[in-house]
Amino acid sequence: MYDCLVGRDEEVVPFRARQLRNLLCDLGPSFIKAGQVLANRPDIIREDYMNELCILQDDVPPFPNQVAFKIIEEELGQPLEAVFSKISSQTIAAASLGQVYRATLRSSGEDVAIKVQRPQIEPIIYRDLFLFRTLASFLNGISIQKLGCNAELIVDEFGEKLLEELDYTLEARNIEDFLENFKDDPTVKIPRAYKQFSGSRVLVMEWIDGIRCTDPKAIKDAGIDVNGFLTVGVSAALRQLLEFGLFHGDPHPGNIFALRDGRIAYVDFGNVAVLSQQNKQILIDAVVHAVNEDYAEMANDFTRLGFLASGTDVSPIIPALEAIWQNSSGKGLADFNFRSVTGQFNKLVYNYPIRIPERFSLVIRSLLTQEGICFKLKPDFKFLEVAYPYVAKRLLTDPNPALRERLIQVLFKDGVFQWKRLENLIVLAKENVAKMSSNPALQVKKSVPSSRSWQTVSKLDLTDTIKDGARLFLFDEGIRRQLLLALTEDSKLHVEELVDVYRLVEDDIDVPAVAREIVRDFPNVVRDFLLSWSNSVLSDR
Repeated sequence: MYDCLVGRDEEVVPFRARQLRNLLCDLGPSFIKAGQVLANRPDIIREDYMNELCILQDDVPPFPNQVAFKIIEEELGQPLEAVFSKISSQTIAAASLGQVYRATLRSSGEDVAIKVQRPQIEPIIYRDLFLFRTLASFLNGISIQKLGCNAELIVDEFGEKLLEELDYTLEARNIEDFLENFKDDPTVKIPRAYKQFSGSRVLVMEWIDGIRCTDPKAIKDAGIDVNGFLTVGVSAALRQLLEFGLFHGDPHPGNIFALRDGRIAYVDFGNVAVLSQQNKQILIDAVVHAVNEDYAEMANDFTRLGFLASGTDVSPIIPALEAIWQNSSGKGLADFNFRSVTGQFNKLVYNYPIRIPERFSLVIRSLLTQEGICFKLKPDFKFLEVAYPYVAKRLLTDPNPALRERLIQVLFKDGVFQWKRLENLIVLAKENVAKMSSNPALQVKKSVPSSRSWQTVSKLDLTDTIKDGARLFLFDEGIRRQLLLALTEDSKLHVEELVDVYRLVEDDIDVPAVAREIVRDFPNVVRDFLLSWSNSVLSDR
């Protein structure tokens, strides 16, 4: 306020931002976590402060071994020597909420990581949350009027996530969920939790023998294919977000490992977020609307996702969204990155009544962090050159009815079938399959007879898509009319486009398998046809 009064507020911003970061570090774990959250909340603070808070490190000196070992014994209910034959004398990592040791299980000889919570951390967190909530109640009127967001609600969301991180039994359950999600994916390693040796303050996990992404030189020196590793990483991140709806909320370089066989490994599952099925579908809708350059619908997606209050007039936001997307995508994939888009989006959020829900601030943070890792390992890496092929493959191959509907939206624009777009989707999807199938981890997995789900991964499997497309052509009069128009557009038969599409997929289509599927499904097709015919007859009467 003093800077503003004397007219020097802009020139001292870098200094004040550093002051804020240092102050948060000095105030302890709750304030460090709060700063990390604010670093991804453009609806609350301005961009120059956000940039400074992005480098806020959750890194503090370790507490004494004697204290840590006493906590472990209390949780185990027995001496350390009874469970572990060996334990490291130095911490492997230390953060504001806990620290990690390496140990060996006496019963099996397996190496494990032991995560121990800081002593007396819970009352400190509760005290700080009480202070935050009290301050928020004083500022709530101003925050609603000036920023369009409820300060008390923001503190409540932050407090809920922070308290979840304090409960290690919840983190063990998160690990189990991630294990279940990636159980058939040989390119992703999730460490299993030893729940019999864990409690609310201690978590024992499988040891990950890999190279942290904080050390790009070591990853390259180990002979790991960086391109293949990054492709696996981006695909895993998108699967978490768009397929599972359960994603790692803090994928910083220290929490991601590169394994020597090309796999990616995640650790630290205390901070995860969940997206509902509806939110996943809206995110895919947003991708479709971006591809179709339908900015009015993109603005409506903001309301559906909770960024805007219901009933908010989105018309002023549409031109701003169009400007952001055109400016970013107009440069092509080579120059597109989330950091630049987010920078422009932050200004939009700050100028309009947009509030970012907590789960989506984690989505933004997650994507930006992982893109940053990609750039650190390979400065010219193109995030969208991996992300687009994954989305294309998902749209073309996923049998989910909602995704089938989105595929139709992409292929038809203003009632006209987009042949070029279909060709591009197929090319991109085949690119994703080729990149993933070349990963060394997948090659090893293929040699194992039990891994049936990954035997045909080297080809783009369009069997279900062709079958569903044929059914749609038979039973949906509107789609049938549009496809026939596409084939006879401009008073000529568009056989050439059809041949081009077939040439793209001929090596990937197993004709006997498709024929078998059609024969197997024939009774259902006849039944549906008769039902459709009888319904039309009854409606005519």
